[in-house]
Amino acid sequence: MNNLEPPKKQTRSRRKTNYKGAASKKTSGITPRTEKQKQFLDHLKQSSQVFVLGPAGTGKTYVTATYAADQYTLKEIDKIVITRPHVAVGKELGYLPGTLEEKTYPWALPVLDVLEKHWGKGVLDTAIKNGNVEMAPLALMRGRSFDNTFIIVDETQNITTHELKMLLTRVGEGSTIVLNGDVQQSDLKEADGLSKVIHLAKKHMLPVPIVEFGVDDIVRSDICAEWVKVFMKEKL
Repeated sequence: MNNLEPPKKQTRSRRKTNYKGAASKKTSGITPRTEKQKQFLDHLKQSSQVFVLGPAGTGKTYVTATYAADQYTLKEIDKIVITRPHVAVGKELGYLPGTLEEKTYPWALPVLDVLEKHWGKGVLDTAIKNGNVEMAPLALMRGRSFDNTFIIVDETQNITTHELKMLLTRVGEGSTIVLNGDVQQSDLKEADGLSKVIHLAKKHMLPVPIVEFGVDDIVRSDICAEWVKVFMKEKL
């Protein structure tokens, strides 16, 4: 991780909500379960971009989504955008019934489940309906700009360098982006974009915190930890 101080966040949200009881909604009061989670949470509070790496079950998605939920509740941001690679688009997506939100809902569930836990189903449904929570397939983000937005990028190890170049240049004023992935689990035949942008951030001494979780940081369950260790040993 670089020792350079990350730029302070700019918060300029102007979002208003008519949802009943939203004004009195409390934040999560999240308590880190491990030292690494605490380090990650501290970086989220201080930096507008964070790279977080590590195996399943370490709380990467939970901490990210919980912090985003709190920022939205406090009106520090206008919206939350969830994206990931390899989401069916075009003809393949068109064959599925329902709206774009309904088609992309399943792959966003890990984040949406956390948001619903903290907000309740009513607030989440209203936010999705109003466009304040958006599931955006990576292939449909080209040409867009996101201001006052918390962008959660999952499975980043399966995004190419070209795609990450497009994504990182979509980030506008007052926004935060979190790249979440496990470079050991890339399905790409070519070098993954996550490893490349980490290399570039270090090479050019960009003030981008990089948080790396390990198997000892797994908190989901003993079963999860046991199997992650086995799969890692077998290089699967």
